[in-house]
Amino acid sequence: MEGKLLISRFKSVCVFCGSSTGKRDCYRDAAIELGEELVSKRLDLVYGGGSIGLMGLVSQVVHRAGGSVLGIIPRTLMCKEITGETVGEVRPVADMHQRKAEMARHSDCFIALPGGYGTLEELLEVITWAQLGIHDKPVGLLNVDGYYDSLLTFIDKAVDDGFIKPSQRHIIVSAPNAKELVQKLEEYVPVHDGVIAKARWEGEQQQQQQQIGFKPASLQTEIAL
Repeated sequence: MEGKLLISRFKSVCVFCGSSTGKRDCYRDAAIELGEELVSKRLDLVYGGGSIGLMGLVSQVVHRAGGSVLGIIPRTLMCKEITGETVGEVRPVADMHQRKAEMARHSDCFIALPGGYGTLEELLEVITWAQLGIHDKPVGLLNVDGYYDSLLTFIDKAVDDGFIKPSQRHIIVSAPNAKELVQKLEEYVPVHDGVIAKARWEGEQQQQQQQIGFKPASLQTEIAL
């Protein structure tokens, strides 16, 4: 029975989280709990590459338990977000855009721990990609002690006022703890309602990039989700 519980349909999980631990112990505890849940499910971790804040906590938990850790970080942030010894593989990239594209490319689903502007920006971008049909990977909010309640209320308001389709509200999965959230992500079924097909998106983007002189090789890093 225990062996069955460890089986996951995912291989790797991308975690968005703050480079700060926040002011409350519950955020630190949630990061540690999430790392332990990934280990119990034998899931690889993909994250922003920093050794500080919640990023550092979740990566250290996974690494110390023998799990695979891939950190992707812009070169310009390495001196700011990396202090002391790094864990797992740290892959430097050119900029924030490439960081997000690489994190998405190497992941089967996404989880956002509490964080600030950067966490929200990463989260909302992958939600938008799902809305457009660029990917159909599950997106989860670890809503620690109601941290994301206001965001979820805002999204519900956007649905009520006609800015987000009701079916697209379900792109976001949320739960108060790691175990429940991972289970919901496992059960997630994407809804396709008139979105752009991934193949069509890639074809159109490739044509546009070639017209303005971008190399196809660099394009694949950006959109191969």
